[in-house]
Amino acid sequence: MLKNTNHLIAPPIDQERKKELKLFQKLAGIRFKSDKLLNLAFAHRSYANEIPVETENNEKLEFLGDSVLGLIISEYLFITSGDKTEGDLAKIKSFVVSEDILATVAKKIRVDNYILIGKGEEYSGGRSKKALLADAMEAIIGAYYLDSGYALVKDFVLRLLIPEIDKVVEDRHKKDYKSLLQEFVQKRYKSYPKYNVVKKSGPDHDKTFVIEVSINNVSYGKGVGKNKKEAEQEAAGIAYNKLNKKSTPKKA
Repeated sequence: MLKNTNHLIAPPIDQERKKELKLFQKLAGIRFKSDKLLNLAFAHRSYANEIPVETENNEKLEFLGDSVLGLIISEYLFITSGDKTEGDLAKIKSFVVSEDILATVAKKIRVDNYILIGKGEEYSGGRSKKALLADAMEAIIGAYYLDSGYALVKDFVLRLLIPEIDKVVEDRHKKDYKSLLQEFVQKRYKSYPKYNVVKKSGPDHDKTFVIEVSINNVSYGKGVGKNKKEAEQEAAGIAYNKLNKKSTPKKA
Protein backbone atom coordinates (compact mmCIF):
# COMPACT_ATOMS: atom_id res chain seq x y z
CA MET A 1 0.00 0.00 0.00
CA LEU A 2 2.80 2.40 -0.89
CA LYS A 3 1.33 5.88 -1.15
CA ASN A 4 2.63 8.43 -3.66
CA THR A 5 5.83 9.76 -2.12
CA ASN A 6 7.64 10.76 -5.31
CA HIS A 7 7.75 14.39 -4.16
CA LEU A 8 9.94 13.54 -1.15
CA ILE A 9 13.68 14.21 -1.53
CA ALA A 10 15.57 11.57 0.44
CA PRO A 11 19.33 11.28 1.11
CA PRO A 12 21.28 9.22 -1.47
CA ILE A 13 21.71 5.50 -0.77
CA ASP A 14 24.92 3.66 -1.69
CA GLN A 15 25.50 -0.10 -1.42
CA GLU A 16 26.81 0.16 2.13
CA ARG A 17 23.75 2.13 3.24
CA LYS A 18 21.47 -0.43 1.56
CA LYS A 19 23.05 -3.13 3.71
CA GLU A 20 22.55 -1.01 6.84
CA LEU A 21 18.88 -0.39 6.05
CA LYS A 22 18.37 -4.09 5.41
CA LEU A 23 19.97 -4.96 8.76
CA PHE A 24 17.82 -2.42 10.59
CA GLN A 25 14.65 -3.91 9.10
CA LYS A 26 15.75 -7.36 10.23
CA LEU A 27 16.36 -6.08 13.78
CA ALA A 28 13.04 -4.22 13.86
CA GLY A 29 11.06 -7.09 12.33
CA ILE A 30 9.63 -4.97 9.51
CA ARG A 31 10.03 -4.78 5.73
CA PHE A 32 9.85 -1.57 3.70
CA LYS A 33 9.00 -1.56 0.01
CA SER A 34 10.86 1.77 -0.32
CA ASP A 35 14.41 2.16 1.01
CA LYS A 36 14.07 5.84 0.15
CA LEU A 37 11.27 6.37 2.70
CA LEU A 38 13.11 4.50 5.45
CA ASN A 39 16.34 6.40 4.80
CA LEU A 40 14.49 9.71 4.94
CA ALA A 41 13.02 8.72 8.32
CA PHE A 42 16.59 8.52 9.66
CA ALA A 43 17.70 11.91 8.28
CA HIS A 44 18.05 14.48 11.08
CA ARG A 45 17.96 18.19 10.25
CA SER A 46 21.67 18.54 11.09
CA TYR A 47 22.56 15.93 8.45
CA ALA A 48 20.31 17.42 5.77
CA ASN A 49 21.93 20.83 6.33
CA GLU A 50 25.47 19.49 5.92
CA ILE A 51 25.47 17.12 2.95
CA PRO A 52 26.33 18.67 -0.45
CA VAL A 53 23.27 17.29 -2.28
CA GLU A 54 19.69 18.44 -1.84
CA THR A 55 17.69 16.39 0.66
CA GLU A 56 14.83 16.81 3.09
CA ASN A 57 14.94 15.89 6.78
CA ASN A 58 12.64 13.58 8.74
CA GLU A 59 10.50 16.26 10.42
CA LYS A 60 7.41 15.89 8.19
CA LEU A 61 7.49 12.11 8.66
CA GLU A 62 7.82 12.70 12.41
CA PHE A 63 4.71 14.93 12.29
CA LEU A 64 2.76 12.18 10.53
CA GLY A 65 4.14 9.44 12.76
CA ASP A 66 3.09 11.30 15.90
CA SER A 67 -0.55 11.23 14.71
CA VAL A 68 -0.42 7.60 13.57
CA LEU A 69 1.14 6.56 16.90
CA GLY A 70 -1.51 8.48 18.85
CA LEU A 71 -4.33 6.77 16.93
CA ILE A 72 -2.87 3.27 17.40
CA ILE A 73 -2.39 3.70 21.15
CA SER A 74 -5.80 5.39 21.61
CA GLU A 75 -7.54 2.59 19.70
CA TYR A 76 -5.75 -0.11 21.71
CA LEU A 77 -6.55 1.55 25.04
CA PHE A 78 -10.19 2.06 24.03
CA ILE A 79 -10.58 -1.64 23.17
CA THR A 80 -8.79 -2.91 26.30
CA SER A 81 -9.88 -0.17 28.73
CA GLY A 82 -12.26 -2.14 30.95
CA ASP A 83 -13.69 0.27 33.53
CA LYS A 84 -11.07 2.99 33.09
CA THR A 85 -12.23 6.59 32.64
CA GLU A 86 -11.31 8.94 29.82
CA GLY A 87 -8.93 10.67 32.24
CA ASP A 88 -7.22 7.35 33.06
CA LEU A 89 -6.78 6.56 29.37
CA ALA A 90 -5.37 10.01 28.61
CA LYS A 91 -2.83 9.62 31.43
CA ILE A 92 -1.74 6.16 30.26
CA LYS A 93 -1.41 7.37 26.68
CA SER A 94 0.66 10.41 27.70
CA PHE A 95 3.19 8.13 29.43
CA VAL A 96 3.32 5.59 26.60
CA VAL A 97 3.97 8.14 23.82
CA SER A 98 6.42 10.14 25.94
CA GLU A 99 9.95 10.98 24.86
CA ASP A 100 11.39 8.63 27.49
CA ILE A 101 9.50 5.55 26.31
CA LEU A 102 9.91 6.26 22.59
CA ALA A 103 13.67 6.73 23.08
CA THR A 104 13.80 3.46 25.04
CA VAL A 105 12.09 1.42 22.31
CA ALA A 106 14.20 3.19 19.66
CA LYS A 107 17.34 1.93 21.40
CA LYS A 108 15.92 -1.60 21.59
CA ILE A 109 15.75 -1.76 17.80
CA ARG A 110 19.09 0.11 17.42
CA VAL A 111 17.75 3.27 15.81
CA ASP A 112 20.79 5.05 17.29
CA ASN A 113 23.07 2.99 15.02
CA TYR A 114 21.34 4.06 11.83
CA ILE A 115 20.28 7.70 12.24
CA LEU A 116 21.94 10.20 9.91
CA ILE A 117 23.22 13.22 11.85
CA GLY A 118 25.61 16.10 11.18
CA LYS A 119 29.16 16.22 12.52
CA GLY A 120 28.40 18.76 15.24
CA GLU A 121 25.46 16.69 16.47
CA GLU A 122 27.63 13.57 16.37
CA TYR A 123 30.36 15.19 18.47
CA SER A 124 27.83 16.33 21.08
CA GLY A 125 26.48 12.81 21.59
CA GLY A 126 23.43 13.18 19.33
CA ARG A 127 23.00 9.44 18.90
CA SER A 128 22.13 9.05 22.56
CA LYS A 129 19.86 12.12 22.91
CA LYS A 130 16.36 11.09 23.93
CA ALA A 131 14.61 13.80 21.92
CA LEU A 132 16.47 12.90 18.74
CA LEU A 133 15.77 9.17 19.15
CA ALA A 134 12.09 9.71 19.98
CA ASP A 135 11.68 11.97 16.93
CA ALA A 136 13.35 9.38 14.69
CA MET A 137 11.05 6.69 16.08
CA GLU A 138 7.99 8.76 15.18
CA ALA A 139 9.44 9.39 11.70
CA ILE A 140 9.93 5.65 11.16
CA ILE A 141 6.31 5.04 12.19
CA GLY A 142 5.15 7.72 9.74
CA ALA A 143 7.31 6.29 6.96
CA TYR A 144 6.12 2.73 7.57
CA TYR A 145 2.49 3.88 7.48
CA LEU A 146 3.06 5.52 4.08
CA ASP A 147 4.99 2.51 2.83
CA SER A 148 2.89 -0.41 4.06
CA GLY A 149 -0.40 0.86 5.51
CA TYR A 150 -2.16 1.01 8.85
CA ALA A 151 -2.44 -2.71 9.65
CA LEU A 152 1.31 -3.40 9.44
CA VAL A 153 2.40 -0.23 11.24
CA LYS A 154 -0.14 -1.02 13.97
CA ASP A 155 1.38 -4.49 14.44
CA PHE A 156 4.85 -2.93 14.62
CA VAL A 157 3.89 -0.25 17.16
CA LEU A 158 1.91 -2.57 19.44
CA ARG A 159 4.67 -5.18 19.42
CA LEU A 160 7.04 -2.54 20.77
CA LEU A 161 4.67 -0.68 23.07
CA ILE A 162 2.24 -3.19 24.64
CA PRO A 163 4.93 -4.14 27.23
CA GLU A 164 5.29 -0.41 28.04
CA ILE A 165 1.48 0.01 28.28
CA ASP A 166 1.38 -2.93 30.71
CA LYS A 167 4.07 -1.29 32.87
CA VAL A 168 2.06 1.93 33.06
CA VAL A 169 -1.20 0.10 33.86
CA GLU A 170 0.58 -1.87 36.61
CA ASP A 171 2.39 1.27 37.87
CA ARG A 172 5.85 -0.15 37.08
CA HIS A 173 6.85 2.66 34.70
CA LYS A 174 9.32 5.49 35.10
CA LYS A 175 7.40 8.35 36.69
CA ASP A 176 6.82 11.77 35.18
CA TYR A 177 7.66 13.62 38.38
CA LYS A 178 6.80 17.06 37.00
CA SER A 179 3.19 15.99 36.43
CA LEU A 180 3.00 14.14 39.75
CA LEU A 181 4.40 17.12 41.66
CA GLN A 182 2.04 19.56 39.96
CA GLU A 183 -1.00 17.40 40.81
CA PHE A 184 0.15 17.02 44.43
CA VAL A 185 0.90 20.73 44.95
CA GLN A 186 -2.32 21.83 43.26
CA LYS A 187 -4.37 19.53 45.47
CA ARG A 188 -2.52 20.16 48.73
CA TYR A 189 -1.46 23.81 48.49
CA LYS A 190 -3.75 25.22 45.76
CA SER A 191 -0.55 26.42 44.09
CA TYR A 192 1.95 25.45 41.39
CA PRO A 193 5.65 24.50 41.51
CA LYS A 194 8.04 27.10 40.07
CA TYR A 195 11.28 26.15 38.29
CA ASN A 196 14.26 28.50 38.12
CA VAL A 197 17.60 28.04 36.38
CA VAL A 198 20.22 28.38 39.13
CA LYS A 199 23.26 27.64 37.00
CA LYS A 200 24.10 26.96 33.35
CA SER A 201 27.57 25.79 32.33
CA GLY A 202 29.49 24.25 29.43
CA PRO A 203 29.68 24.98 25.67
CA ASP A 204 26.52 25.29 23.55
CA HIS A 205 26.73 21.69 22.32
CA ASP A 206 27.24 20.21 25.80
CA LYS A 207 25.53 22.37 28.43
CA THR A 208 24.66 21.37 31.99
CA PHE A 209 21.69 22.92 33.77
CA VAL A 210 20.99 23.21 37.50
CA ILE A 211 17.33 23.98 38.20
CA GLU A 212 15.67 24.63 41.54
CA VAL A 213 12.01 23.94 42.25
CA SER A 214 10.13 26.01 44.82
CA ILE A 215 6.59 25.93 46.18
CA ASN A 216 5.13 29.02 47.82
CA ASN A 217 8.65 30.54 47.80
CA VAL A 218 10.16 27.57 49.66
CA SER A 219 12.92 25.62 47.87
CA TYR A 220 12.41 21.84 47.73
CA GLY A 221 15.44 20.72 45.77
CA LYS A 222 17.79 21.17 42.83
CA GLY A 223 18.09 18.98 39.76
CA VAL A 224 20.98 18.63 37.30
CA GLY A 225 20.65 17.65 33.64
CA LYS A 226 21.97 18.06 30.11
CA ASN A 227 18.86 20.06 29.23
CA LYS A 228 16.19 21.96 31.15
CA LYS A 229 13.67 19.14 30.90
CA GLU A 230 16.02 16.61 32.51
CA ALA A 231 17.02 19.01 35.30
CA GLU A 232 13.38 19.91 36.01
CA GLN A 233 12.41 16.22 36.20
CA GLU A 234 15.20 15.52 38.70
CA ALA A 235 14.27 18.55 40.83
CA ALA A 236 10.59 17.56 40.72
CA GLY A 237 11.45 14.00 41.81
CA ILE A 238 13.39 15.29 44.83
CA ALA A 239 10.55 17.64 45.79
CA TYR A 240 7.81 15.06 45.27
CA ASN A 241 9.55 12.47 47.44
CA LYS A 242 10.22 15.05 50.18
CA LEU A 243 6.60 16.18 50.22
CA ASN A 244 5.28 12.62 50.28
CA LYS A 245 7.48 11.77 53.27
CA LYS A 246 6.16 14.85 55.08
CA SER A 247 2.55 13.95 54.32
CA THR A 248 2.84 10.26 55.31
CA PRO A 249 1.64 9.70 58.89
CA LYS A 250 4.28 8.20 61.19
CA LYS A 251 3.55 4.76 62.63
CA ALA A 252 2.92 4.63 66.34
